[in-house]
Amino acid sequence: MTARVLVLYYSRKGTTAELARHAARGVESAGAEALVRTVPPVSPTNEATEPAIPDSGPPYAGLTDLQACDGLVMGSPTRFGNMAAPLKHFLDSTGSLWLAGTLVDKPAGVFTSASSLHGGLESTLITMALPLIHHGMLWVGVPYTHPAIHATRSGGGPYGASHIASDWNKTVTNDEQAIARALGERVAQFALRLRTTAATQRS
Repeated sequence: MTARVLVLYYSRKGTTAELARHAARGVESAGAEALVRTVPPVSPTNEATEPAIPDSGPPYAGLTDLQACDGLVMGSPTRFGNMAAPLKHFLDSTGSLWLAGTLVDKPAGVFTSASSLHGGLESTLITMALPLIHHGMLWVGVPYTHPAIHATRSGGGPYGASHIASDWNKTVTNDEQAIARALGERVAQFALRLRTTAATQRS
């Protein structure tokens, strides 16, 4: 059985969702299964504001999606140098998985988008990784050996994939796409290796 990588994201205007699609393609190019899920918006009182099932696009994530995954690629738009509240709200509900060690030693990568060049892309990627590290996950970035890391003039870097959604960069660039795919592929590769190692140890 192949590895399953959960591509989990929140997107407000669509660019983070586009990065998620490219990350999912990277997962599949590595020979793993990509499970794409999103989270609903929340109100200022942290209550869900959408129906239980979205009208279009991927379904909302549940804890069972995290339990079943062999790896995670997670994305959010930047909010003051941090992830958006809906994704944080979902992660705050994963205490039972943390207590059980469900996500320990599973690889994870992160991606984001912001409306300006210095809008907190790297700090958002780092702060998104923190709860995953608390879960015992293995943070996977994109190494400098990837050509798009050197070529990009907008988003993307070693901490993870990103997009700058500005007036001069309205669409996800080829380099930003390549870095998102590389992130998904790398997480999937580690998930496959770890799954194979675990199967060998059991046999």
